[in-house]
Parts: sequence; C-alpha cells; structure tokens
Amino acid sequence: MAKYDYEEGKKRVSAILNDENEIEEKDRVPSSDNFTYHNGYYSNVTAVFVDIKDSTALFGENKKKSTSKIIRAFSSEIIEILKDDSNLREIGIRGDCVYAIYTCSSVEENVEIMDKVFYTNTYMKMLNKLLSNKGMKNIEAGIGVATAKELVVKAGREGSEINNLVWIGKAVTHASKFSGEANRNGMGKIIFSNSFYNIIIDSLVERNKNEKPREWFKSHNDEELGTYYSCNVVKEEFSDWIDKGMK
Repeated sequence: MAKYDYEEGKKRVSAILNDENEIEEKDRVPSSDNFTYHNGYYSNVTAVFVDIKDSTALFGENKKKSTSKIIRAFSSEIIEILKDDSNLREIGIRGDCVYAIYTCSSVEENVEIMDKVFYTNTYMKMLNKLLSNKGMKNIEAGIGVATAKELVVKAGREGSEINNLVWIGKAVTHASKFSGEANRNGMGKIIFSNSFYNIIIDSLVERNKNEKPREWFKSHNDEELGTYYSCNVVKEEFSDWIDKGMK
C-alpha cells in the first residue's frame, strides 16, 4: 500500500474547512455543470426509490443466469420509465434499488413524477407476468417517494475525477426508507411522504372525478418519518393490457 501523506492531507482538509462556501437558495437544483467544490444549492427535490423485496434470498439462490436476467429486466425498464424528464438530476442503481432524483418546483411537475411511479408499479405486474410465462421466480418491489428542500453539494477529491453530488435532507433519505417499508407487512406497494401527497392529491382527485382517490391511500404515522401515505395504484389502461395477455 502506498504511504498516505498525512501532512498534505491536513493542508487539504484545512483548506476545505476554511473555504467560504457559497450556499444559494433556488427553486430548482441547477445542472451538474453549475456545481464546484466551493458552492452548493438549497432547492426543491423529489426523490423516487424502487427497492426489490427479499433481495438477499434472490441473490443467494444458486441460479446465476436467471438472477442476472431478473435484475437486468427490473432495472432496465424502471430506468426507462423514470429517466425521461427535464427535471431529472440523478438516476442510478444502488445494489437492489433503482433511484431517481428530480428538482420540481410546481404541482404539475410533481404530478408527472406521480404518474411515473404509477407506471413503475404497473410495470412490476408486467414483469412478473413475463417471468411466470418463463417459469421464473416472481419478485416484489417497494416504491418510496418524498419531496423536500435539500442542500445539494459536490463532494469528492478536487483535482480528480472522483466526485458526486450529495443530497442532504429528508427527500432522499425518506424516499429510500419508504421503499424499504413499502410492500412489506401488509403495507401498500407505494409510499408517499406527507409533503408529496399534499402536493398531488387535489390533481389526482380532479382527474378522477367519478372515483374517490383519497380512499386509495392509507395514512400512517411514524416517530421518525412523520405522516405518510401508502397505496397500490396502477395505470388502468396498462394494467388491463397486461390482464388481456399483452397482445
């Protein structure tokens, strides 16, 4: 192992701690080109996490080919659903989870995220139907969505290509935790944070005047996560097409 130059390390850390970081509050998170190691933004963030349930058991099975196909099918189409948005700021895969982070400053923009989430939930139905047709094991997923103002900074090693945006706040952390709780122990497959639910619910009611969308959701309360809402909403036309054989 190469020797760590701790004297130079002290200089670098001191420079970081003495730096006059500028934190700017904006409605939207700018594109990554606007980030340096000397600034940051406090902006509106909506995060979506889609987490495979019981992935340890799936990965532990001695069926490498089928497992690789399942993981690729899961991640490929969820990324396809989530990626097409001008407000997308980051999308990726963390182990058994696909995530997307957006900057949304209007009701309409968050409603678009809601639709992506409902498509994702319906896609899981399609995926499992296709897996069944192949005699392969079905998988389940939990989807978490949260919105909040977040501090966003670029972190890494200045002068190297090793860096990333760091999202500091409730949107990303709560969405991740919600995806872990969703579709488990009788919980709905989708969980919305209280803030996200309050943003989208009136639009959902307006779009479904002959139904009662508020009854699609169940309210929950947690000491750490606060109030949140679970549901199992799917895209009706998409779901019907699956039921009719996908032809």
